[in-house]
Amino acid sequence: MLKNYFKTAIRNLTRNKVYSFITITGLSVGIAVCLVIFVFIRYEQSYDSFHPDKDRIYRVMTRGTGKDDHGANSAVPFPLPTAMKNDFPDLTSAGIFSLSNLQLQVVDKAGLMEKKFKEKSGVYLMEPSFFSIFHFPWLAGDASRALQDPLSAAITQSTAERYFGDWKQAMGKLLKINNGRTVTIRGIIADPPSNSDFQLKVVLPYTFAGFYKSKDWWTINGEHGCYVLLPPNVSAATIDQRLHVFSKKYRSADNKNTQALQSLSEVHFDPQAGNFSGKFITRDRIQTLWLIAAFILIIACVNFINLSTAQAVNRAREVGVRKVLGSNRGQLTLQFLLEALLLVVTGVFLAVLIVGSLLGPIGKIMESPLNFELFRQTAVLVFLGGVTVVVTLLAGFYPALVLSSFNPITALKSRITARSARGISLRRGLVVFQFIIAQALIIGTLLILRQISYFENTSMGFSKEAIVSVPFPGDSLSRTRMDYLRNRLAAMKSIKEVSFNNTSPADDDNWWTGFNFDHAAKGIDFAAISKWVDANYLSTYSLPLVAGRNITTTDSIKEFLVNETLVKRLGFSNPNDILNREINLWNGFAVGPVVGVVKDFHSTSLKDSLSPVFMLNNKRDFNTAGIKIEGTDLTGSMKQIEKLWNEIFPSYVFEYQFLDEKIASFYKEESQLSTIYKLFAGIAIFLSCLGLYGLASFMAVQRIKEVGIRKVLGATIGNIVYLFSREFVILIGVAFVIAAPIAWYFVHQWVQHYAYRIPISGWIFLMGGILSVLVALATVSFQALKAAIANPVKNLRTE
Repeated sequence: MLKNYFKTAIRNLTRNKVYSFITITGLSVGIAVCLVIFVFIRYEQSYDSFHPDKDRIYRVMTRGTGKDDHGANSAVPFPLPTAMKNDFPDLTSAGIFSLSNLQLQVVDKAGLMEKKFKEKSGVYLMEPSFFSIFHFPWLAGDASRALQDPLSAAITQSTAERYFGDWKQAMGKLLKINNGRTVTIRGIIADPPSNSDFQLKVVLPYTFAGFYKSKDWWTINGEHGCYVLLPPNVSAATIDQRLHVFSKKYRSADNKNTQALQSLSEVHFDPQAGNFSGKFITRDRIQTLWLIAAFILIIACVNFINLSTAQAVNRAREVGVRKVLGSNRGQLTLQFLLEALLLVVTGVFLAVLIVGSLLGPIGKIMESPLNFELFRQTAVLVFLGGVTVVVTLLAGFYPALVLSSFNPITALKSRITARSARGISLRRGLVVFQFIIAQALIIGTLLILRQISYFENTSMGFSKEAIVSVPFPGDSLSRTRMDYLRNRLAAMKSIKEVSFNNTSPADDDNWWTGFNFDHAAKGIDFAAISKWVDANYLSTYSLPLVAGRNITTTDSIKEFLVNETLVKRLGFSNPNDILNREINLWNGFAVGPVVGVVKDFHSTSLKDSLSPVFMLNNKRDFNTAGIKIEGTDLTGSMKQIEKLWNEIFPSYVFEYQFLDEKIASFYKEESQLSTIYKLFAGIAIFLSCLGLYGLASFMAVQRIKEVGIRKVLGATIGNIVYLFSREFVILIGVAFVIAAPIAWYFVHQWVQHYAYRIPISGWIFLMGGILSVLVALATVSFQALKAAIANPVKNLRTE
């Protein structure tokens, strides 16, 4: 019997090719979207889950109590890791410091350079205990020995192959760090999996730098962190209580910051605290993706239900004959469910082919290394099986009930029509539901694009066009060449301005710190951004002064510039009132008067409010040249700069980044989100219109004689098109009325996270509604025109 069911199902599907094609296409696209989202979310949720003790690994956080402190910070004071070893002997703790933009040279025993490399990230200072907490296997050497000597190092397998060709040849080789000290490679580490927030390349001993000897419990650096491994059966809450006492023990009375733990499982999902890889995904975004996957799949199922119930009239006689010959309702229901199963299985198979062939581009959009290996995971197979069952029941059960419920006498007398078949009200409701989802996604996408456009085009208070940031060496010998470099650059016709500094006006790696103001014994109660700049900084970035003057050209005289926000935070309404008042940075590290007030500018992205900023000429901390290029030949200018750079700094790799590109990277997540929304909105409207096309096609066939009579009686093509389109336009209009407030609510909630945001204008909603109506009309009108231009004599000749 089952074999006969399958034969009948295949015969019916091949007989109704258009219906089958539309249904399978919709299902395959919907399932493909779900599969991509499932694979992506599963990958993101797997970050650092491969460590055997993952449930006992925690990150130490710093909770501030100042006015600008919101939540916890992953940075910890420099003395903390050492102090924790003394006060928490039952814990395994490890201090970590991430280095960026590090220059490395492969040198021979005589110290002569053989190769040079620049590592923007992946270089860490680590305590040996890090490898007791995390599971990163060593191919050669071991952490306890390789990281004990301050002048030793370990590198990963791929890094060793990049530096030396064969990782087995790397042991004992020499690396010079930033043209300074030379270290010996004592270990080779297996490459970390891509789903780890520790993308190691080079590991240096924690004692390589002297910061660990610091006694400063105030200052924290975003690149410095600490992880701990809890003993079995010890809760994080217990350690948190001990950390509270620990914080009070070492901090001064006016330092109210405390330490707390965060589970490793939360690190990848906390954008506020961040992580060492700079990659994260929020829980809200995961939920949004799940909702989109569900809605896209439901739209595909809606098409299935609509077309199946609409096709019911064509199968009425078949049902009548089967019932007369003895088939009961259960057998008919099973028959129609098997047909649905065949369609769904075909859709799943095509979905796997679609996703498999597009994983590369999809991975680029999602910025995740998705590959076909993921399909071999048991979870993916279980997911596909579950989708097959759910979609078969969701999309096939109701049509099966409708078809199997026909009265055999009525069916055999051909009295069942498209309107008498149950489900017409349901079909209308489902069409409305489809377009609610599609229009909400379209409106949401338009609003996101407007917000991104606002970010990109709003002035940040300084010039960002044609300014390139070029990192330069930080060793003492290279610094002696700064004036020579400035003069050579200034001599180029295409160079307008040159400024040496440690950061551009807007940066994603600002240094926040406190200071003492106007001889006060107690420091200020908020943090400010510190920038080390030269006298050309204001002119290079077009930063105007509102009071006072610029700093002097020499850094032997300490002078400060502040922005308007800092002036206001210190309680002054007139910028001139702060002039000549003293700033004392880090207990005498730099002491000098405020000589000028700069007009406010955005030192972070437009997602954040204006920040208080002070600037100081401190030559020894300069690490970047900001070069303003004049003219349109940017490529030619960069070639000249690179040639000069290689002449002055032959041991260093040349690299650069244009300031406008750097600022655009602040909104990387929003840009990715807009791309995803555009893609899914397009798929939603495609699936919705695919269903409309199927219904319009069916309607054209069912009303072919009605159209012929209307044309004989004088109806025009426009009348016929209006007849077909009117109902669909009304349904889409109803969908718009429901979709608009839904889209407004979610977008309104989304933009609340931003300090600077667009007003949500009504015309965007209207545009989204008009767009969906036009697309739907184009879909329906094709079938309407086809029916309208048909010869009425041919359609009525059997009457």
